[in-house]
Amino acid sequence: MSRKRSTRRRFLTLAGATGLAGMAGCTDRLKSAGDEIGDGVSDELSDSSDDSSVPGLADGVPSLETDFDSREEFRDPGESFDDFSDIDAWSVSGGSGEADTDIVFDGDQSFKLQSNGSQNIIAERSVGDEDLTETDLSFAVRTTTPNIAVNLRLVDQFGSEKVYSLRNIRYRTPDIGWFRASPGVFQQSEYEPSLDLLDRIEIQVLHSTQEAEVWIDDLRTHETPDKGYVMLSWDDGMRDFYETAAPMHDEYGFPAVQAPVPQWVEQARDGVMSLSELQERQAEGDQIVVHGTHNPIHELDDEQSIETRLRQDKQWFVQNDFEGANYIVFPHNSFDKTSLEFATDYHYCGGFNQSGNVNLTSVYGFDPLVLPRTIGHDLEIAKRSVDLAAQHNQCTILNFHEFGMENTMPEGDYETLLEHINDADVEVITFDDLWKLRAGGE
Repeated sequence: MSRKRSTRRRFLTLAGATGLAGMAGCTDRLKSAGDEIGDGVSDELSDSSDDSSVPGLADGVPSLETDFDSREEFRDPGESFDDFSDIDAWSVSGGSGEADTDIVFDGDQSFKLQSNGSQNIIAERSVGDEDLTETDLSFAVRTTTPNIAVNLRLVDQFGSEKVYSLRNIRYRTPDIGWFRASPGVFQQSEYEPSLDLLDRIEIQVLHSTQEAEVWIDDLRTHETPDKGYVMLSWDDGMRDFYETAAPMHDEYGFPAVQAPVPQWVEQARDGVMSLSELQERQAEGDQIVVHGTHNPIHELDDEQSIETRLRQDKQWFVQNDFEGANYIVFPHNSFDKTSLEFATDYHYCGGFNQSGNVNLTSVYGFDPLVLPRTIGHDLEIAKRSVDLAAQHNQCTILNFHEFGMENTMPEGDYETLLEHINDADVEVITFDDLWKLRAGGE
């Protein structure tokens, strides 16, 4: 831990607490920008040799503070593919592109892409001498335009394509910063592309606004794992999971990731799991992670309030012996640059950039605190996410709240989904498992 971070913690802690912020309902939108635009090196986890070698992986209930900044520690995974020092190698259509030496993630300059109309932006360069077989990609991205989608499109010499897509960016303005995205495959041609006979790579910025502004930097490559993964994430700690979904999970032996709201548990709010029920689910294999005070964190207007909230939220999980307290689900998918800087003081991994459509991630290249996930409102989208994870050895994180809500598929569809997962070539994992891959993998 750096001296700077320790000093900041002491100052803010001594400055006094502001109390827990108020609660708000959970109202995720079902459509992302990508949805509106249209859809035109690891052994198996169970065979992990030495978990103690994975930095940040807790043995039991974690400590309140983290030992290091996971976003900084794992800032540049894999190998460099393009540092954008040669912008002339790229051509841009549907917008404009230029080098920016003032706003940079790494190196001397980044690639700034802009559109002064509603047309999408496409930048491309030749990659005829590259072999990207069994390779995933990641890139640093920064944008002042909310709710856009960013694609990486690989096209081979015969015209077949493979498209990696981050379907929706939820980073809150105006306090924006960089994060690393390592999107999963969204679609692929019927005829599988020959990734050792490539023609070009494209960066696509999809949006439906009057203008768009995006910076891209530090494009990197990563090996793919040997299998695909699924995480089943349930927010808010509703009793509906305990009474209805949990027996299905237990039948298949599938763990869930639960993100309860401490105030609702303490208030014995109607329809919310009790503390003993959450602890029971942990004993059955579910992982209980921090959701915390249920209002958007980006709305807090000073650093002391942000630090106090993150500290107090995690304290409740630590005090109640929840072993998943090193991980966080941001309420309302609310985060910005400042809140991410403080979140690393208490959490190693979490997110999310959330979309109503397929929104996968690779397992070796993502920003530890800006993961993507898919709203589990539609059975066919969820099944497609699972199939893509299995086909391309990536991870789909599917999110649910309560049966009967618009953002959660019906009970019968969920049972069908679990059966589909059981038949697919994927492993159902928790945050611990995903963190082993990210921090102890490639």
